[in-house]
Amino acid sequence: MLFPPIGVTGQQKIAAATVVVVGMGALGTVIANHMARAGVGKLRIIDRDYVERSNLQRQMLYDEGDVQQVRPKVVAAERKLARINSDIEIEPIVSHVTADNAEALIRGADLVLDGTDNFQTRLLLNDVCFKLGIPFIYGGAVSSHGMTAVFIPGQTSCLRCLLGSGDSGSGSSGGDTCDTVGVISPIIDIIASLQAVEALKFMVGAADAQRRGLLTLDIWQHQMMDMKLPPQQANCPTCRLKEYPSLHPQEAGHRSPVTLCGRETVQISGKQPLHLEQMAERLERSCSVTRNPYLLKAELPEGERLVLFADGRVLVQGTEDLARAQTLYDRYIGS
Repeated sequence: MLFPPIGVTGQQKIAAATVVVVGMGALGTVIANHMARAGVGKLRIIDRDYVERSNLQRQMLYDEGDVQQVRPKVVAAERKLARINSDIEIEPIVSHVTADNAEALIRGADLVLDGTDNFQTRLLLNDVCFKLGIPFIYGGAVSSHGMTAVFIPGQTSCLRCLLGSGDSGSGSSGGDTCDTVGVISPIIDIIASLQAVEALKFMVGAADAQRRGLLTLDIWQHQMMDMKLPPQQANCPTCRLKEYPSLHPQEAGHRSPVTLCGRETVQISGKQPLHLEQMAERLERSCSVTRNPYLLKAELPEGERLVLFADGRVLVQGTEDLARAQTLYDRYIGS
């Protein structure tokens, strides 16, 4: 409140805001930490995954206890955030954001912050935010590179326009990913903090201070560039034609198996929810099974692992071969 651009009135606006953070990995944990400490009134955090040891290098809200308890990321994050600021409302949602549930998960938010690691989900968030008229603050990082931009329906172009302008949008050059070149923690903190400060500007109504371009950084090479967002593309299906292609399941392909960045893991989204107790009984006949209230983990005789969630998702760990993952899914879970 002593910071003049925010003040008492701005702090009251922050306390009245509802913010959604999608993805509680590297970017999302830093963003959520800033939002909780800033006093955002309602913080909805959404993630499909659980905490693993490899996350601890860069995902600031987790520790080895979360790894040992195999806690879903949003459950572990909520535990930490509630101890940071007990005055705010935190809503953890263990879910994979899809064309089926995106509008329900996002509706009612004042803004959405991107903590995801793939462009299929980012384009989905872009579409639902522009359909609902909610600002979308994008961020991405890999290696020592990062980029961030603010997309505001009715005022700026959208993420599809940016990608169509020839930028890879990956936060890196040459199509690198964390699978191929890794990522260092400082770039995560910087990009997520830049996203957070734009969120604060929006919440307090500081439109004149809002950044309007695409900011890219390479902190290892000491390089920074701020460029204007491209104009709305005349044929953009999101911000001009209002077709929102990612919100159409038959076009989005949201049930197709996908590899998860840097995880040697394939995610398969089932058509129906899973009854974890029944699945445990079935899998215990041939597998070593552990479970908690949120998920079930099975060590397969073939060497891979299955992680089952009640919403129907299954992670096949130990392979990036989509066909192999689908075979194991069909063998142990069913079609």
